[in-house]
Amino acid sequence: MATEPTTFTRPLGRGGVEVSALGLGCWAIGGQWHRDGQPRGWGAVDDDESIRAIRRALDLGVTFLDTADVYGAGHSERVVGRALAGRRDRVVLATKFGNVFDEAKREGYGSDTSPGYLRRACEASLRRLNTDYLDLYQFHIGDCPLDQAAALRDALEELVAAGKIRSYGWSTDDPERARFFGEGPHSVAVQQRLNLFEGNAATLAVCEELGLASINRGPLAQGILTGKFTADSTLPDDDLRRDWDFQEGDLADRLQKLAALREILTAGGRTPAQGALGWLWARSERTIPIPGFKTIAQVEENAGAMRFGPLDAAQMRQIEEILGR
Repeated sequence: MATEPTTFTRPLGRGGVEVSALGLGCWAIGGQWHRDGQPRGWGAVDDDESIRAIRRALDLGVTFLDTADVYGAGHSERVVGRALAGRRDRVVLATKFGNVFDEAKREGYGSDTSPGYLRRACEASLRRLNTDYLDLYQFHIGDCPLDQAAALRDALEELVAAGKIRSYGWSTDDPERARFFGEGPHSVAVQQRLNLFEGNAATLAVCEELGLASINRGPLAQGILTGKFTADSTLPDDDLRRDWDFQEGDLADRLQKLAALREILTAGGRTPAQGALGWLWARSERTIPIPGFKTIAQVEENAGAMRFGPLDAAQMRQIEEILGR
């Protein structure tokens, strides 16, 4: 268990801002919400525990928080805002826009990629987060056509000039879209799905070429890389993973691969999750994983990975050999 703060940091792209090499992904703490009648949360949460977990993370050296307006249909932002009361200056705060939702009904529906909606969404996020500015504002619609994205990039630059945001990025796995936004003057990051099992190397290459941060969502493959699940694991009906990776045909294959990698990932006293985060840090100097959490214990385990740092070159070679890549 991590007990002391760490100083393992990485640049948040090319803007001169340093953040902890690990951030907090705040999707799960949004709690229960639905889109198209399907659960989009990660099961029940305790807001007070979420707040304690965030504050514990700050004490352990975590300085980067990533959320989105749609997580919990606004609830995640409100919880983060409560947790950061009196502590805002200790963190680099990121959120996202583009999805449309009804906060009262806890329901998401569709998207809006217009500049007008972007401006309204920014003001709403500032209110929920109880802050005057956002350090990083990210476009959340990963497949938006580039002609629509152009107007958004211009609008984001206007928000920078107005002091509402300090930088922006795109949450997308597509390298062409990543490059388009990444060429904007105040663009600093791409958020991409990346972990031991999956990810687009071409998108990561764009980050490395343009000096952008690669913010890694799903760094623990929805919990599979924690080593805490088996092929017989079941999840409650209000957890979106009930019909996601845990029901996919490749779950058994992933668990088999994890078993083969366990000795390497846990070398030196790491947990499997800490080893998986170490793999991401070794994969590129641009990576900043943002594992999710619902408890203080999860935050302590994930923050503890920073004490170990990246896997070494020999471990990385062994992993690639086992995975046949």
